Amino acid sequence: MALTKYKIGELIELVEETNSNGIYGPNDVRGITITKEIVPTKADVSSTDLRNFIVVHPQEFVYNPRTHGKKIGFGFNDSPKNFLISWNNIAFRVKPEAQDIVLPTYLFMHFNREEWDREACFNSWGSSTEVFSWDAICDMSLILPDISTQQKYVDVYLGLQKNLTTYQSKNEELKTVCEGYIDKLKENCEKVKIGELLELVDNRNSEMKYTGVQGININKTFFPTVADIDENSTQNYKIVEQNQFAFSGMQTGRDKCIRIALNEEKTPVIVSPAYTVLKLKNDSVLSHYIMLWFSRKEIDRYGWFASDGSIRSNLDIERFLDMKIPLPDISIQREIVNIHKCYIERKAIAEKLKEQLKNICPVLIRGSLNEK
Repeated sequence: MALTKYKIGELIELVEETNSNGIYGPNDVRGITITKEIVPTKADVSSTDLRNFIVVHPQEFVYNPRTHGKKIGFGFNDSPKNFLISWNNIAFRVKPEAQDIVLPTYLFMHFNREEWDREACFNSWGSSTEVFSWDAICDMSLILPDISTQQKYVDVYLGLQKNLTTYQSKNEELKTVCEGYIDKLKENCEKVKIGELLELVDNRNSEMKYTGVQGININKTFFPTVADIDENSTQNYKIVEQNQFAFSGMQTGRDKCIRIALNEEKTPVIVSPAYTVLKLKNDSVLSHYIMLWFSRKEIDRYGWFASDGSIRSNLDIERFLDMKIPLPDISIQREIVNIHKCYIERKAIAEKLKEQLKNICPVLIRGSLNEK
């Protein structure tokens, strides 16, 4: 099989169409990630003049010329819809005369590899902010097989992508069912104070049995603390057993988030002495059911409202225990928890599938170039 070497600039051209007529609005604005995804923008563009934003059509590419050290923010519009991207990004497409030389999806597979990121970052320039310019991407080289071989490997990629999309859509349906179920409980069930369901527990790591101090992030999960801690001096740290909670009221108002995490693993973890550890008072409630409620934005907003007026806007433990949640029969709790656990498991599988889809790009590119 013949292979042909090209400069990327021979195959692509800039997209310069802007939203000058104002057809597209704030809901059409998208962002790009260093994992090569198109995502809804996190910026508040409700009052932004969008007329100079770039219109990105299906099968067109966009990237952020400002690098992030080892990654390039990059995206490919593989949807059937147009979207807007900020004017400080660069959009491009395959030239009409090059469409029988390279397939857009195959070209994206080429870009969606860590080795390409490394080469792009090597070709970037700057001091405090490195820039990967349009000229730099055009000057890069790539080797292409014939179109039929490209199509063969693109079909494999699109098949895997379709499976992932289907899996994700079904999982979102499961999430909607769970949230709808919970919303009904607010209207039909008596609300009970957290203090009637949970009680404080204070077991210390006095025997130095456990290591690896954990913190709580805004996603309400445990993670290895970033604090500088001497692992040989954690006798006073608190132990969080299985099905127990760790709560930190610090900075609730600042983050607009109640920092709480549930240890569902058999292995205990240890946390800062400044944290509060709680356990169930009785078997009238499931720990996962309580955690499910604290995973909702509405209770974060209430926690923000209930925070004090200090600089850190702390949520005192007394106010935390005074918060209320609906408490249905234990059998109903179990049904909701089972649905939610299924959603969490499927979400984790979807993330693994997404990672596998990205990891397969270099394999497919290499296979297409080595085919005989």
